[in-house]
Amino acid sequence: MLDFTPEQFKEVKEKGEELYKSIGEVNCPYLKTKISFNARGLEHLKFKRLEKARSERDQYMRFKLIHLAPEVLKSSHTVQGIFETKKFERIRISSRTDTILKPVVYHEFIAVIKRHRVKVIVKEIDGGQKFFW
Repeated sequence: MLDFTPEQFKEVKEKGEELYKSIGEVNCPYLKTKISFNARGLEHLKFKRLEKARSERDQYMRFKLIHLAPEVLKSSHTVQGIFETKKFERIRISSRTDTILKPVVYHEFIAVIKRHRVKVIVKEIDGGQKFFW
């Protein structure tokens, strides 16, 4: 069971956000491209969907293990799952943000590192840049 105090949660979250922002991009051998660790991925660590925050337990676990995500992507030569769908995505057009139905592909990478089973998802919207999800 994950037990932590509010102070521990705050510390882990701050350190995790700082680390996440410092990553930038990671080269993935399987996808043969760089994976971006952008603001959308960081938002997904904190929120399930727009205006629906994840539980503190969920956020704590994700931020505690975020340092393993680049390691998984750098060493992955196989993918464990690919999911293709169409989703409504917020897209910035000119000076406004619209919600448009777009094809989305999710790539799933799983590894066991330091006795932790880590699953990393890479999201690609309509053939665009691939980013950490």
